[in-house]
Amino acid sequence: MNQDLLRILLTVVIFGLVAWLTILGIRGVETAMVVRRRLGVTPSQEPLAMSAEVVRNEKLPNRFLAWVQSATSPKDSPDGTKLRRDLAAAGFESPAAAAIYVVIRFGLSIGLPILLLVLQAFAAKPMVGLPLSAATLLACGAGLIGPKAFIDNRAKARRDQMEREFPDTLDLMVVCVEAGLGLEAAFVRVGEEVAESHPRSSEEFGRLSQEINAGRSRTDALRALAQRVQVDTVKSFVALMIQTDALGVSIGQTLRSYSIEMRETRFLRAEAKAMRIPVLLTIPLVVCILPVIIAALLLPAVIDVARNLLPAMSGKS
Repeated sequence: MNQDLLRILLTVVIFGLVAWLTILGIRGVETAMVVRRRLGVTPSQEPLAMSAEVVRNEKLPNRFLAWVQSATSPKDSPDGTKLRRDLAAAGFESPAAAAIYVVIRFGLSIGLPILLLVLQAFAAKPMVGLPLSAATLLACGAGLIGPKAFIDNRAKARRDQMEREFPDTLDLMVVCVEAGLGLEAAFVRVGEEVAESHPRSSEEFGRLSQEINAGRSRTDALRALAQRVQVDTVKSFVALMIQTDALGVSIGQTLRSYSIEMRETRFLRAEAKAMRIPVLLTIPLVVCILPVIIAALLLPAVIDVARNLLPAMSGKS
């Protein structure tokens, strides 16, 4: 009777979660379609235009998410600001991202232990005592650490992607500026040209150009770019552009010099990785090859000792 009741309860809970997620997905798709239709954005323009929103409504339409956001991470608190910055670095820039993250993390930390206990009720040999308590604590810890680890790994992957793509993007910008385009027009042109091959760079340059067109100064827009991506090469590029504007130096010449420097830096990094190969090869050499060589060299001597020396020492002929 208890098993039937638990089975029915588990079915109801799973059905409710699936229905809730389906409703949220449908609402999200409908909202995106309405926004796209109002802006008149075609599918070919979507990667550049829709990914770099400048003016956004920070008010959450969902009352539950708004309550979660106000209760867990107020806007003026350092923890809330750091959480939103980490989520933005991972690509989740929606105003509801922080509240959804808190809900998912809390739900996993509570839901995974409950799911473990429910599964133990149907297991042939359920855990009891200390193993059950340890497994429950591990499930709770996995629910707390898992979302944070996912956000950190995604942010690191996006930073690495931006660092790989930026030298090629900068070369194209040098060509555009030396061809006669202004810096703002070069941002737009480069963002359009690299939309398929370098989507991360296209997204950031598209947002940068939209911020400038919306009335933000070039200096503030560049600083916001450096703060968003958190990549050293982009930070150096931003500092170089700000100093170039302040000193009145030729932008084309500055970009050309920085592009050459970035190429040399990339070559040095590749050379450093290549120099690490002999050191890394010593690990499989010591672990796998060296024991086999030692065994092959010492095995005949060990056999001779076992056949001749040991019987002689024991007094046998």
